[in-house]
Amino acid sequence: MNLFDRAKQILISPKTEWDIIKGEETTIQDIFMKYVVILAAIPAVAGFVGFSVFGMSYGLGSYHIPVGTGLLWAISTYIFSLIAVYVFAFVIDALAPSFGSSKDLTTSMKVVAYSYTASWVGGIFQIFPALGIIAMFAGIYSLYLLYIGLRNLKEVPQEKMIGYYIVSLIVGIVLFMIIGAITSSIAFGGYMFSSAMMR
Repeated sequence: MNLFDRAKQILISPKTEWDIIKGEETTIQDIFMKYVVILAAIPAVAGFVGFSVFGMSYGLGSYHIPVGTGLLWAISTYIFSLIAVYVFAFVIDALAPSFGSSKDLTTSMKVVAYSYTASWVGGIFQIFPALGIIAMFAGIYSLYLLYIGLRNLKEVPQEKMIGYYIVSLIVGIVLFMIIGAITSSIAFGGYMFSSAMMR
């Protein structure tokens, strides 16, 4: 299945699509290079265009992040997002035996990569910062995709499923916060310092 069809089907009929994904023979490299690397670029590129080209509106004016700063943010966001996917897959795979599942990193990568789809696709709305709320709702839908993916692919016993999901969710949130902190520090640390010096 090609990237467009996979993204569309996981968004509109996730239960059916997870069953298809479960039976697919693939590799971590294929998932990463043919899916993750492409879709993870959407929010980074859209965010750059939104904040540096169109800018953020407030009242009667607007604010544009300098192009260099925006580009640095986009690149660092993209790189650390890719790292986070692999780390997240590794962690939920390591946790699997504690919740009655078995370790299989390829399966764990499937769960993480495809559950992120809604967040990545929803990231397109960052082109217009005022529509950023839609990207947030897309992120919430990714949490639902994660739950179904863990349940269907990792085959966690029903009585342990909620615990596995909650722990995985906490890991995902922590990773998201770390990425945000690092990318903000890399992209905006110097900019904020130079802005403060100019005052």
